[in-house]
Amino acid sequence: MTSTLPTLSARRSALFLDFDGTLAELASRPDAVQIPPDLPVLLDALHRRLGGALAIVTGRARADLQRWLPVQRWPGAFEHGAVHVGADGTERVAGGADLRTVTALARDFAARHEGLILEVKQTSLSLHFRLNPGLGPACVDLLARAIEHQDGLRLMSGKAVVEVKPAHVGKGRAIAAFMAEPPFTGRQPCFAGDDVTDEDGFAAVQALGGEAIKVGDGPTRAQRRCPNPQALRAWLHHALETRA
Repeated sequence: MTSTLPTLSARRSALFLDFDGTLAELASRPDAVQIPPDLPVLLDALHRRLGGALAIVTGRARADLQRWLPVQRWPGAFEHGAVHVGADGTERVAGGADLRTVTALARDFAARHEGLILEVKQTSLSLHFRLNPGLGPACVDLLARAIEHQDGLRLMSGKAVVEVKPAHVGKGRAIAAFMAEPPFTGRQPCFAGDDVTDEDGFAAVQALGGEAIKVGDGPTRAQRRCPNPQALRAWLHHALETRA
């Protein structure tokens, strides 16, 4: 693994970026994230420089992320790829199993325990326990039992969060789908992420001959590492200023 970050080519690179912990520092609550004021401008400029081959790949819901970034202007994979927005603006939503029972159980559990935050999205849900870390194992156990007999749903743990999502979606598949569409086709993919939920994305881009960047500490399949979101944003600024 190396801490030297790759050089992006305006004509040959495709850039995929996670949001929480990658573009923005993690916060105590998912709605408390703060970003530098110039980040949307920077991403807009990179989107133009790369001929449109830039996409946000995140577990966040699209509507939720719009409070920080003008994601309607860029391609994106939201809810770990269950919601796919192509370069032409077309939105495709993956079908999934019924979440009503799981949502009701998670909502009741969160209401009875201080410090839990439930996010209910279009195709998935997230139960955050950063404000009460001791409840992490109980959150995992609750949701694991809730989906035990639902083949169409998968449990996924991240940084102080446990999520239920459609079993057939993931960031790796989302990136592979983009790479089969213009303007991404024929380019070399580069994906930056920070969490275990990004690992299949790292594997996918490296299998395609691309570059994977792990932001922060922890074991990873990524071949490159960046210490924190501030350093990643500095690399993005440098990529914009370097005409390659």
